Amino acid sequence: MLRTNTEIKMTQQKNNKALNIGLWIAQGLLAIMFIMAGVMKATQPIEELAVSLPWVASSPVSLIRFIGISELLGGLGLLIPSIFRFKPFLTIWAALGLAIIMVLAALFHASKGEYSAIITNILIMGIALFIAWGRSKKAPILSK
Repeated sequence: MLRTNTEIKMTQQKNNKALNIGLWIAQGLLAIMFIMAGVMKATQPIEELAVSLPWVASSPVSLIRFIGISELLGGLGLLIPSIFRFKPFLTIWAALGLAIIMVLAALFHASKGEYSAIITNILIMGIALFIAWGRSKKAPILSK
């Protein structure tokens, strides 16, 4: 059975709307996670932070603070440019930057023998790459 152009366009619009909703959910969840983690690493005393993140005890304070600020800015970058439609391409760059952070985190955890943490890094990297792909190719957000 042949489908008309109108039927094809309606199906594409529904698929695009579902993808857009999925991307917003992914952006929101990832942003919340990175903003919370970033604030924690950027502001908490190292002794308190080491209780929940043991690797902190053997890492330079400047590295921990840098990671925290990077995560905080990346989390904000997932949402703010898209919400306000001001340079929304920055959302794509934020997602790619967070994916790079996850690659570096996986390498760091591998060097410490913390292999169970790498699974989480890969999952989060996949979500970040999904956002970058979706916002660049399938459901871009246009500037005002």
